[in-house]
Amino acid sequence: MEVKIQSVHFDATEKLRSYIDKKLSKVEKFSDEVISAQVQLKVEKPEVAMNKYTSIKVLVKQGELFAEKVCDTFEEGVSLCVDSLLRQLEKYKEKRHATVRFVGNIKKLSIFICKFTNNFSNICIIKINS
Repeated sequence: MEVKIQSVHFDATEKLRSYIDKKLSKVEKFSDEVISAQVQLKVEKPEVAMNKYTSIKVLVKQGELFAEKVCDTFEEGVSLCVDSLLRQLEKYKEKRHATVRFVGNIKKLSIFICKFTNNFSNICIIKINS
């Protein structure tokens, strides 16, 4: 998985970059459909607490997942974003599996109806294209 890290109004340390890579490796292990990730880190108002803005966009095969958090530290923001992305990825995988199961069941149903209707001439044959 390709990870792009963009830091706005500061320079991200190597320690922070390695922390981000470590956390995003969890997302990559969770699903093989993950293509790339874009991380944006921004300091909004330096004199105020809760000023670290973190957003992560993950591109998957059929769409994208996005999470953003505002926290006291970037590490906390990255951790919360990754947790949110893991939940989103789980839902994404469930929806993809449900779609595949539904299409598979339609094919089985159409075969069953065709076999059933061949025995009775007054019942029309239903063909479902999927």
